[in-house]
Parts: sequence; structure tokens; C-alpha cells
Amino acid sequence: MKKYSIIILLILSLVFCFFGCGKGENTATTAETQTTAATETALEDGVYSADFKTDSSMFHVNEAYGGKGSLSVKGGQMNIHIVMPSQNVLNLFAGTAEDAQKEGASLIQPTTETVTYDDGTSEKVYAFDVPVPYLDKEFDCALIGKKGVWYDHKVSVSNPVKTVADGTYTMKVTMTGGTGRASIQSPATITVKSGKYYADIVWSSTHYEYMTVNDVKYEKTNKEGNSTMTIPIVPDKDMPVSALTTAMSQPHLIDYVLHFDSASLQAK
Repeated sequence: MKKYSIIILLILSLVFCFFGCGKGENTATTAETQTTAATETALEDGVYSADFKTDSSMFHVNEAYGGKGSLSVKGGQMNIHIVMPSQNVLNLFAGTAEDAQKEGASLIQPTTETVTYDDGTSEKVYAFDVPVPYLDKEFDCALIGKKGVWYDHKVSVSNPVKTVADGTYTMKVTMTGGTGRASIQSPATITVKSGKYYADIVWSSTHYEYMTVNDVKYEKTNKEGNSTMTIPIVPDKDMPVSALTTAMSQPHLIDYVLHFDSASLQAK
């Protein structure tokens, strides 16, 4: 009987060692994976332009900012500054609507900013600084409006691009669409002002009168030489635009797609 007991104890010890060791290896592998992922996604301290997306068309960044916010990184902590379309959102909360209503909840207070649109009009709106726990994944961000009701939302921050100092640069641009007869100058002259990019589009023709971007018209800026317009741009994205040409028997508005490569940006 004693002999059998010893054998049973040995078998149990082997089983425990097998499963225990396997669990330890899996835990170590998981920890290594998490560490590697954190290292790959870590951003160095600085300020970036980044996409801010939400799950609602009623909760979004002001149209003047093209869906982007200013992402600040310091000591591994990330916060994104977003400018709203109005003053209708009174507070945000980094979490759920339920937690936002608990005693002691730390609400995100707004600041007031003046936004100037491409058509020259301006208005005062609210802006918020939202803590960002990680990139490229949704996280909770609740809001309360003038009706006094908290709403749950999912938001995400992605595509961070190091902010460029105000100044004049050049950037490569490609154009597709149209008849293929016209072209534009590349690299184009780029002006960066308050984090926004503007490009001088120089056509291969004198017959272009204006361009439209997001239904806003941009007139020709020169009287002699090939047609030139200055338009707002978003680097690294396909930008649908239209341009009116008088080269045909009747004026025609022709659709194109522009793509600016931020990797080619150089100081001018």
C-alpha cells in the first residue's frame, strides 16, 4: 500500500510540473508580446496630428480640422486636443456615462477657441483635452450636452504624424482623373500655418479658373502664366477635387484626385 502511495504521489508531481511549467511559459510569452507591442506603438515625446474618430455623426471634430486633433505625448502619457463644431457639448468624461455621474468623477472641462473657416467666417466653439490610453483601438468617452443627459460613446485615435513647424516647404503630389491631358507641378509649394497645410497648385495650362475642395471654391491667384490656386490639403490621403477649365468649347468642371506624400516634405 505504501508503495502504491509513493507511485501516486510521483504521478501527481509530474502532472503538476507539466501543467505548471506550461502555464509559466505561456505567461512569459504573453508578457513578451505585450511588451513588444507597447514598444512598437510607443511615441516619442512631442506633438502630433492624429485622426480622432467616434461612433456618432453628432460627436465629431470641427470640419475646419479635417477630423484631426493635436496629440501631445510626454513621458508615455498621451492627450489629444479636439476642437468641436459648436458649444453644444458641455463636458466630456474619460470613461462610461455611468461612471461620469458618480460622486467625485473628474469631468473634462472645455476651453473656448475661435475657429476661422476657409470661407473667411469665424465662430467661438468649445475644445477639449482627452486622455488617450492607447492608439488604434476604441475606448470609452462619454459626453453631456445642453439637455443635461450623459451619453456613451466609443472613440479612437490613430495615424499620428509629427507636427511640422509653421513655414514654407515643398511636397510631392500626384494627380489622377480627368482626361490625362493636364498635369500639376510636383513637388508643390506647401505653407504650414497653425498645423494646417496649404498647397499652391500650379497647372500645366492657363485655362483653369478655379478649384473646389469640399464644395468650397478657390479662385486663380495669378493673372499671367499657368493657372495657380492655393488650396487646403491633408497629406497622405486621397483628396477629391474639381477644377474648372475653359480650354474646351464650353467651361467644364473636371474631377481629379490629389495625393500629397508627407514623407517627401522638405523645407523650402
